[in-house]
Amino acid sequence: MNPYVDIVLRSTAVYVFMVVALRIFGKKELSQLNTFDVILILLISNSVQNAMVGPDTSLWGGIAAATVLFAINFIVKKLSSRSMFFGNLLIDKPEILVHNGKPDFKMLAKLDISAEELGEAMREHGVEHYSDVKLAMLEPDGNISIISGENTLKQTHYKRRRNRKNIVSV
Repeated sequence: MNPYVDIVLRSTAVYVFMVVALRIFGKKELSQLNTFDVILILLISNSVQNAMVGPDTSLWGGIAAATVLFAINFIVKKLSSRSMFFGNLLIDKPEILVHNGKPDFKMLAKLDISAEELGEAMREHGVEHYSDVKLAMLEPDGNISIISGENTLKQTHYKRRRNRKNIVSV
């Protein structure tokens, strides 16, 4: 087999594996990276590098693998934006956390969001009580969006991470 065809097939397999792994293990955590996430990404990239290029460690082998990854990523983005099937398969949907002042504790538990964490997100948005929240949603990118019933809405940005100690607001 041509070594470059081998690199294309290996790189495609690694890309598909990484997409599935991120889908299973939660891509929402990638909205804000902590030290452990960066270390994990570096180690994964090092561990799959040989799986992509095999014995070809030449400059052209690396460029071929990178080109394949860029091409596949471009195609996946186009497919997910143009095809409802691929979009639903690859992109998470926003989840309602609070509706008309009533928190959905089952959804909060399912998403592993504590009441304290939701309260912090509300305060970041200038809202004190659940009763003041018209709608709170966990967005696909990990943001918690909150719409209050007030006429003067403030735009804020709250990034959620699974570990409560690592909550970051921007």
